[in-house]
Amino acid sequence: MKTNVTMRDIAEKLDVSSVTVSKALNDKDGVSEELKVKIKELAEKMGYRYNTMAKSMKDGRSYNVCVIIPERFTGVSQSFYLKVYQFIARVLEESNYYGIIHILPSEDEENLNLPRIYHERRVDGFIMLGQTNKEYIDLMKSINMPLVFLDFYDENGDVDAVITDNFYGAYEITNYLIQSGHKEIGYVGNLFTTSSIQDRFLGYYKSLLEHKINLNQDYVIKDRDERGVYIDLELPDKLPTAFVCNCDQIAHLLITKLNSCGYKVPEDVSVVGFDNDIYATLTAPHLTTVEVDIEEMAKNAVKFICEKMDDNSATFGRVSVKGKIIYRDSVKSLSGLVEQGN
Repeated sequence: MKTNVTMRDIAEKLDVSSVTVSKALNDKDGVSEELKVKIKELAEKMGYRYNTMAKSMKDGRSYNVCVIIPERFTGVSQSFYLKVYQFIARVLEESNYYGIIHILPSEDEENLNLPRIYHERRVDGFIMLGQTNKEYIDLMKSINMPLVFLDFYDENGDVDAVITDNFYGAYEITNYLIQSGHKEIGYVGNLFTTSSIQDRFLGYYKSLLEHKINLNQDYVIKDRDERGVYIDLELPDKLPTAFVCNCDQIAHLLITKLNSCGYKVPEDVSVVGFDNDIYATLTAPHLTTVEVDIEEMAKNAVKFICEKMDDNSATFGRVSVKGKIIYRDSVKSLSGLVEQGN
């Protein structure tokens, strides 16, 4: 089998010109969509590999996208963002780009040090996966390169962002608790750390308001400090009947804390999470949670950054991707009237 498949080989198979093949593989005008699909399918079948280095030398681009993840989101016990990165890297490769992960050290974030890959001009755009401090966000904006936020947004409305629908997901799962007969419901998360935690709290709060349930501040528990480092959970003297946690890892930590204090979930306290990551099924009992559509978020982020690299005037605003509730065993029905669904 020929190992170095060329555009000419593909062109000869379809009886078209090499120029036509080039246009199709680069999504340029002048080729019908039907023919583009045929050419791309044949290229993949024949094992054609796009020569990124040659194209880079020709147009001066690196065809690399840097994905920045703050260090605090990549600890041994945290896998969510690394899983998101895997999807991003795969979708980027399908678009003839390479994803380069940069774990942003806390020290570099505080001292406002840009990644070395930027200074070496080996990247064409950035995806910021996970919220940094405001000063670092402003620094990234100032370098005037294609930039997309993923899984957060802030007051910089001119930066395109892809998020999960945190507000509606938390609103729906709180509604589910209320429909299950719960009237005393707490929330676990530091409201001053990330936009995701804030939006999930607001969705939880909207559900309480709609059901005329007063917010009890004693039931709002901090899970991390202002730098995002997890802290010991302090339970209120009188427990609510249920907790909404801002993520599954925190729900796991909360259940561990409750168990150490002699409480059982869901017999004594119901607990729900958010993300449907590995902690949802590591936890006993398995968590009822909101599943985040990681793949769809990654596809949107890659689409945005690729189009921005081609056209620096391209804008998309904030796009939210809907999640869905996954019903498991961490909620006790107090009313006996609610049926769980998928």
